Amino acid sequence: MDVVLAETAGFCMGVDLALTRLDELIANANGRPIYILGPIIHNPQVLKQYAEKGVVMVDTPEEVPSGAYVVIRAHGITRQVEEGLKSRDVHIKDATCPRVKKAQLLIARHADKDSVLLLYGEADHAEVAGLVSYAGNGSFVFSTPEELEQYELAKDKRYVLAAQTTQDRVLFDKISERLSSDEDVEVTVLSTICDATKLRQAEAKKLASEVDFMVVVGGYNSGNTRRLAQVVSDAGTPCKHIEILSELPLKDLVGYSRIGVTAGASTPRVLIDEVLDGLGSL
Repeated sequence: MDVVLAETAGFCMGVDLALTRLDELIANANGRPIYILGPIIHNPQVLKQYAEKGVVMVDTPEEVPSGAYVVIRAHGITRQVEEGLKSRDVHIKDATCPRVKKAQLLIARHADKDSVLLLYGEADHAEVAGLVSYAGNGSFVFSTPEELEQYELAKDKRYVLAAQTTQDRVLFDKISERLSSDEDVEVTVLSTICDATKLRQAEAKKLASEVDFMVVVGGYNSGNTRRLAQVVSDAGTPCKHIEILSELPLKDLVGYSRIGVTAGASTPRVLIDEVLDGLGSL
């Protein structure tokens, strides 16, 4: 059996940067408590490790006591929450992914009070909530082209089309082309999908065409990991999305001659290596 690991599997630049900043803060906090607004990244194993180091995860800024450090997660937070934090006696450490921050600023610049934001993404995702908060005159979030088609676009309004940074670039381009071809609709298209996401998905699709089975490693609550699994499945290759090795039915894979492995942007290398070792034992 051959096992092939995707080159881009594991931490992306934004996740690596966020965790590096948190590690540096832990090393230099001098006893000052450290809080995170929501999960710094979407990986339960990583979050458990930081909890064991004393990092406290909370859902609202009101739960952060005065004088404490508060870390803004890689997915970013809403503009309103950030303004609320700045008005309080807390020490803010911004670990927002630079790609997400860029998307926020682009939306703030183009989706002003005279336009409506059309955002391709997951409505319940933390990053999406942050992006939407920078729109000046309302927004519509859709996760499929069909949902957008059901949304009635007005001829007398201006629209701004953007996407969650980890969405499928190919599908977004198709959505963009369709909207731009409608002469009755004025739309400005923003480039907010991360290049690393595009590369990771393209590589997963290519690898899927070269193997008999694919394993995608990463948190179940990680949007970019779920989309990797979807890209592989859409390519017609059998696929299993797991968080840890124990969830992989190794005995069922004995009959495959070539297995590919990739991982989400928030998946630590140690979990990937455990999966590789497990497959290697076959």
